[in-house]
Amino acid sequence: MNTVVDFQQASIANYQQITTRFDSEFGVMWSFMQPEPRPCFNKICLEDLLHYHHYVQNSNGEIFVQGKMQRINYSVLASGMEGVYNLGGDLSVFRDLILAKDRAHLFEYAKLCIESIWILYNMQAPVTTISLVQGQAMGGGFEGALSTHIMVAEKSALMGLPEVMFNLFPGMGALSFLSRKIGMKAAEKMVRSGKIYTGEELYQMGVVDVLAEDGQGEYALNNWIKKNHRSLNSFQAINRAKQRVNPLTKEELYDITNIWVDAAMRLDERNLKVMERLVRAQNTKVSADVTSILDKKTA
Repeated sequence: MNTVVDFQQASIANYQQITTRFDSEFGVMWSFMQPEPRPCFNKICLEDLLHYHHYVQNSNGEIFVQGKMQRINYSVLASGMEGVYNLGGDLSVFRDLILAKDRAHLFEYAKLCIESIWILYNMQAPVTTISLVQGQAMGGGFEGALSTHIMVAEKSALMGLPEVMFNLFPGMGALSFLSRKIGMKAAEKMVRSGKIYTGEELYQMGVVDVLAEDGQGEYALNNWIKKNHRSLNSFQAINRAKQRVNPLTKEELYDITNIWVDAAMRLDERNLKVMERLVRAQNTKVSADVTSILDKKTA
């Protein structure tokens, strides 16, 4: 019988912006993002996620629950907010740091982002990382989903890299992850266009690994696990081999985020006004706001 346990009961952590759940049948650990006041990667949310994934890695995928050790085979990153996976970087903080010409703190934030995605991509424990995208995943939210071993998305989920709208580029892994999935030419096209894609479109392109009907994301994810669990060891070994054939290093991610910080510090008043409009879109959590801004920008 499948036992569902609140992981926080077994963890020393008191997370502020994520909640967790453990499903014992196949060893699935869920983490649900609930960032405040905006559904984006603020520092508290990033630190919670990094601490949680370090716990999973350092425990070698084992957890003590209800008096016995349980095996974590899958670590799922999902959202606890209806209609939104994650809207990316904290643009309000970006804008303030750029206006203050505070490169050091902007780079500190960027490094925290890199650490958070690196552990998902390079999980050292025998744990498969999975992202479940329901609703909107923009900018860094999309990059975070790309960093996992498997991406599950619902058909009408919206994903995109809108940074070009304010004369920047996604600097926390987009080119690195996308180029290894669909090639550099297609990855660069996505980054340069700022286009917003549906989950179904990204599945056709090979970005999304498992496509789910709307409202059936968790069902599709669990179904994928049931179908593939017997060959989990093989899957994890093949995934490691793929990473060796086309390796990604943390140094690459850090070098690119350095380029991103330098470019961010060159943004002018006009660019920052567009960023401010996107901050308002983050506050309202309405995808139409992002789409309308993009339409005006690219018209």
